[in-house]
Amino acid sequence: MQWLLKTTRIRVFPRRMMNKQKTASVPVPCPGPGVTFHRESTSVPPTLPVYHHHHSLLCLHHRSVPMELPPWASFLGVVLATVMLLKAIVGRRRRRRAYNLPPGPKPWPIIGNLDLMGALPHRSIHELSRKYGPLMQLQFGSFPVVVGSSVDMAKFFLKTHDVVFTDRPKTAAGKYTTYNYRDITWSPYGAYWRQARKMCLTELFSAKRLESYEYIRAAEVRALLRDLHAVSGSGRAVMLKDYLSTVSLNVITRMVLGKKYLDKEVAAGGSSVTTPEEFKWMLDELFLLNGVLNIGDSIPWLDWMDLQGYIKRMKKLGKMFDRFLEHVVEEHNQRRLREGKSFVAKDMVDVLLQIADDPTLEVELNRESVKAFTQDLIAGGTESSAVTVEWAISELLKKPEVFAKATEELDRVIGRGRWVTEKDIPQLPYVDAIVKETMRLHPVAPMLVPRLSREDTTVAGYDIPAGTRVLVSVWSIGRDPTLWDTPEQFMPERFLGSKLDVKGQDYELLPFGSGRRMCPGYSLGLKVIQVSLANLLHGFAWSLPDGLTKEELNMEEIFGLSTPRKFPLEAVVEPKLPAHLYAEA
Repeated sequence: MQWLLKTTRIRVFPRRMMNKQKTASVPVPCPGPGVTFHRESTSVPPTLPVYHHHHSLLCLHHRSVPMELPPWASFLGVVLATVMLLKAIVGRRRRRRAYNLPPGPKPWPIIGNLDLMGALPHRSIHELSRKYGPLMQLQFGSFPVVVGSSVDMAKFFLKTHDVVFTDRPKTAAGKYTTYNYRDITWSPYGAYWRQARKMCLTELFSAKRLESYEYIRAAEVRALLRDLHAVSGSGRAVMLKDYLSTVSLNVITRMVLGKKYLDKEVAAGGSSVTTPEEFKWMLDELFLLNGVLNIGDSIPWLDWMDLQGYIKRMKKLGKMFDRFLEHVVEEHNQRRLREGKSFVAKDMVDVLLQIADDPTLEVELNRESVKAFTQDLIAGGTESSAVTVEWAISELLKKPEVFAKATEELDRVIGRGRWVTEKDIPQLPYVDAIVKETMRLHPVAPMLVPRLSREDTTVAGYDIPAGTRVLVSVWSIGRDPTLWDTPEQFMPERFLGSKLDVKGQDYELLPFGSGRRMCPGYSLGLKVIQVSLANLLHGFAWSLPDGLTKEELNMEEIFGLSTPRKFPLEAVVEPKLPAHLYAEA
């Protein structure tokens, strides 16, 4: 496991030294990158891990903490540590005797296998699964974790026994950033979640409603093309993610909130309570904090210490979102009052408020529920689109021959006299293959959001006790050599003529998950990805900045609830179509 290379110095003041005003300086190692513990080299477990993340300051700062230790403190500390150690060892042995658990690495007491998780846990788990097999048992602190990393295991967890594994574990992110598990992602299995899922499928993301919003998606994609054309031709590189995030956010905020809350004119007019820059930061922070490995989620008795500082950040973010969402809900309620009986729902918040008024609901939807669902709709509809399109363009810059094939198809089917529409996508199989290959090699969620076993189950001769956390490694399935020839290579051709789809029925390709917990808004995300990418390839020639070769293009990712590029893509764009098309876009 990687550790942050820092040292915290704690100054201890024993009673006998207080009068002499002397201190004893004790160095305490703190984890960081570049230092790896190997279990074979020591019989003592490493210090409690503190995870490294690109945006996070996870290590304690250098500081001196004066404290006076009472005589009984050391004794009490030893007793507590011994009790916890014995409890962990005895509990583990009892479970092993009672159940035939899947194979996996031997865990340390207290921390379990957390020491094996590096800065990119999905890669760490992938390497472990290659050693222990497609069904693997891990121990994350106090909790058993089972990982499925094959098509058969994914089908078992997500289809065959989907009901058994539909629950969610309790996490700090669910508690502090989703109104205490009131959203659809983290809410536990039960009447509330079933009602929320039905609401998403029949009301918010029905085919009819999504079709009614097509004009919004078309308008925002045209705005993207105009904005890129305005900076093209200069030879200067553009930061593609900024443009992609803007179009995704504008599409989703117009559909969910009724207007572009990120529009600078709206913000300047005082009708928004947050700036566009602040709102983008809030969304980035939300995805980061919902994907990190928080120590307290694995070792609950350390939760109150907030060793990594994540809980403090979650609470702050929760307050910022609540301020924004309270403004949104109040604004919509005021319009409902003004219009009275003539009121007609124009966006998804209007629909949510109407549903909340229904007295026949099985479970009441209160104001916090409406805010939690609204936050889910905004966050879920933005990240996947921008991240996937950025990875696709990155791969095409490394493989210009693939770009040439896509251009040939677009010129043949669409021609040079118009832009691509959503209705054109079924006639563009190679562009569709590029999207699928990008989702295979760079899944937005490399590990599906963890599930929780609701009862004892048996799979492949192994027992999975109730209360076990379950992970499905989409990352490993996408790199399974028994499924894919040369799995590390970007080859869209593998999907030509293939019936594999991303709708959750083909377990070789699960970018949006599958089963009851599948992303309810996947069809919206897929539409935005397809039409955005098709028009970016149709309207522009893409190249790397001067001095950077395709071999030098960094393709590292970062870990969170999504896996964006570690370094945002910078590329040079040149228009390919007649000038009047960009002006009319």
